[in-house]
Amino acid sequence: MLDVVIVGGGPVGLYLAALLLEQGVGVRVVEQRLHRDRHSRAIGIHPPALTALDRVGVASAMVSGGVPIRRGIAMSGTETLGSMSFARVSDRFPFVLALPQFRTEVLLERRVRQLDPAALVRGAHVTGIKDDGGRVTLAIDGAAGVAVPSQLSAALAVGADGSRSLMRNLLGIPVRTKSYPDHYVMGDFADAGTHGQDAVLFLETGGIVESFPLPGGLRRWVVRVRQPGPAPSAADLAGLVEQRTGIRPDASTNSMLSSFSARSTMAARLVAGRTALIGDAAHEISPIGGQGMNLGWLDAEELAPIIRGALEGLRVGRRLRDFELRRQRSAEVARRQSEVNMMLGRPLDQPFLGLRNAAISTAASIPPVNRLVARRFTMQ
Repeated sequence: MLDVVIVGGGPVGLYLAALLLEQGVGVRVVEQRLHRDRHSRAIGIHPPALTALDRVGVASAMVSGGVPIRRGIAMSGTETLGSMSFARVSDRFPFVLALPQFRTEVLLERRVRQLDPAALVRGAHVTGIKDDGGRVTLAIDGAAGVAVPSQLSAALAVGADGSRSLMRNLLGIPVRTKSYPDHYVMGDFADAGTHGQDAVLFLETGGIVESFPLPGGLRRWVVRVRQPGPAPSAADLAGLVEQRTGIRPDASTNSMLSSFSARSTMAARLVAGRTALIGDAAHEISPIGGQGMNLGWLDAEELAPIIRGALEGLRVGRRLRDFELRRQRSAEVARRQSEVNMMLGRPLDQPFLGLRNAAISTAASIPPVNRLVARRFTMQ
């Protein structure tokens, strides 16, 4: 029997696996996808998460392969409203790292396979769960042409299988879902170099436009739109960016297009019997602000020592209850921060746009306020 089975081989599940494998824990990671999604949305890695990732020896490689964003700038039209430096948010990682989730997963999977080449099982779909009080047994179906075990038994299980978590559904854990009137389209284009390695927020009448540097000479553009819908063409998105900011990305260089609507989902419980939920399975946060993946890593970092204690025969009931409460509180803080971020980016007509922008400019000019906001934006 295994020590732990983790359902979900995304960045959060792989990180937890690496943490446990480094401690000699026997782990299997069950992942339904045969291949990674090269166009996943998450790109921002915050300082607390980099500190956590350093525990499994991948932070340095991530920093080497990513773009350290050391400053954010707020603009409206051609006017700079203010800037926010991340220089004082962390001694070791004074920046937000821009790295596409695809590359993050590559580095984490490589580390997991270094620790145990057999730890990750792809093409495996969980169809049932049984907890007899002494172990957890998962029923598994394999993708067409893929040989996987029909079941896996472990002392403990962890659901890290995303916002539409099958594990959460199988355990019968209810969720609270909140939808927002915020819809976005985004795409990656060649970076013209106008803003260097700064993140830029354009606060315009039609809604916010966000711009982030990416590795490989790319820049991501995220545009708030009034109605949900499919991703636009590269030319249409470039035109929308130009309409609001005066900057037109080169549509011929586009490498990714996507659209999404913001929502949050909070699981009523994070622990059920011998199974725990982490990451988006436990709490989905609006992508605006880039907190969700980071929150999942911090879940895993806190859960790992509790798992080791349970496997050593310690009584961990109180620690699990405390873990559940702390991570739910952290998720609520992240949710509120994402709501503030979305509120600041909603369409406003004059004179309200001018008043909001003046307030942002004033806050940015007060050093203690500027530093506090920088810490909040980087999950400190």
